Amino acid sequence: MTQAVTEATFQDEVLASETPVIVDFWAEWCGPCHAVEPALIKIAEEHEGVKLVKVNIDEEQGLAQRYGVMSIPMMILFREGEPTAAAIGAQPKSMLEKSLGLV
Repeated sequence: MTQAVTEATFQDEVLASETPVIVDFWAEWCGPCHAVEPALIKIAEEHEGVKLVKVNIDEEQGLAQRYGVMSIPMMILFREGEPTAAAIGAQPKSMLEKSLGLV
């Protein structure tokens, strides 16, 4: 199960995390967002210490704007509070892992 984060919890859950965090920027109406979710869950399960959280861009427009989210789904990997890699669009698991620098 992935955790939803908001502007109020983003600092603690993502930026202050001691482990890498994949932030999935998505929206309820976005078909590709739902399609890519199982692959993201599997990546988080297979890569020990990697946490997966979700940001609903309709509810958290400030976070989406801060990180330049122009198209969804967009996944950003944060390490030590900094965005280090990103993937845009529904992609197969292997391509997501490569785009996010996990392989």
